[in-house]
Amino acid sequence: MRRLCLFAATAAVAVTTLAAMSPAEASFHLIRWQDSGFCQIWDQNIPTAPYPGNYTVVVGSEVPTFGDAVVLKDGLLHNGTCSF
Repeated sequence: MRRLCLFAATAAVAVTTLAAMSPAEASFHLIRWQDSGFCQIWDQNIPTAPYPGNYTVVVGSEVPTFGDAVVLKDGLLHNGTCSF
């Protein structure tokens, strides 16, 4: 019985460690403010919408990582879609 409890405790610690090591699921969109042309990376994990609502989503698909979103925004700056 003692070995079973020790095994269960070890398994619980192992599962907790694996869950903590897995990367967080984040997704990002690129939005463009209509009045200024400024493009912004918006984190979809934020439960609210950007305020004010005068924006358009530049990239319809979700970008998986923040680094990928920065690279995509840089490309939009170079081709003139975003002003700054």
